[in-house]
Amino acid sequence: MHVFVTSASGFVGSAVVQELLSHGHTVIGLARSQASADKLKLAGAEVLHGSVRDLEALKAGATQADGVIHLAFNHDFSRWLDSCREDGEAIDALGSALVDTGKPLVVTSGVGVLSVSRAPGSTTPCAEDDPSPTSASQMPRIQSELSALPLAQQGVRVSVVRLTPTVHGKGDVGFIPAMIRAARDRSAAAYVETGDNVWPTVHRDDAAVLYRLALEKASAGDIAAVIGKSLDVSVNSLKKDEADAHFGRLAHFAEMDLPASSDKTKATLGWEPRQIGLLEDLETGSYF
Repeated sequence: MHVFVTSASGFVGSAVVQELLSHGHTVIGLARSQASADKLKLAGAEVLHGSVRDLEALKAGATQADGVIHLAFNHDFSRWLDSCREDGEAIDALGSALVDTGKPLVVTSGVGVLSVSRAPGSTTPCAEDDPSPTSASQMPRIQSELSALPLAQQGVRVSVVRLTPTVHGKGDVGFIPAMIRAARDRSAAAYVETGDNVWPTVHRDDAAVLYRLALEKASAGDIAAVIGKSLDVSVNSLKKDEADAHFGRLAHFAEMDLPASSDKTKATLGWEPRQIGLLEDLETGSYF
């Protein structure tokens, strides 16, 4: 299968590209810089120059492919609403090139979209069939799904991968490195209130396998304690109104409590994570 991948040179995207190539697919990756283009060529992929805001480039990439994996998303939290709206527009553009083709389109969302419908204090893991927000006003990030899922009625084999708040592994530049920087800067690691909130996590290589399977087949631990131990700094509990000063724009994620199950995904796609977990990755990987 010839697959068009957005954010193909990114942290998750580069793993997806390698996963696809190693299983006999060919890849054309969207690259907005020469450095990204060079990285894709070195990996063995073709290159389409353009950005995720270039809707015509997205249509062109989707038109020449047998399937699409859409990973690109602007995680600038200072313009979060715009980023979510723009992702919906990007998915609209990709989908318009695939209408009535029966080709697969795999888009990316987040497990966090289910947080607004969880009862306070619930310990039941979120699951794929749990009720989702029905409008972006409830949860802006749901716009990606709201744009994607109607395409299933227009002859597109669409599926959604909800990534965990933390995708970990070598080269991670997301929330865990931000937590480590905050701990270094303040000589203390921290958690919010009691620290009992739970995060789902996934290794980037396991996520890459899931994207491939979705393309081909689709119809808990104390993080702060590990960071504190690794940096040899104290581990402190913060009140909710103190979290912003410590974590900055990522404070919301630090206090997120969202246990999640992937049982349906495993049963439907035959996906089985095989990489180390986040805590072991923190202790033995490249984060420190």
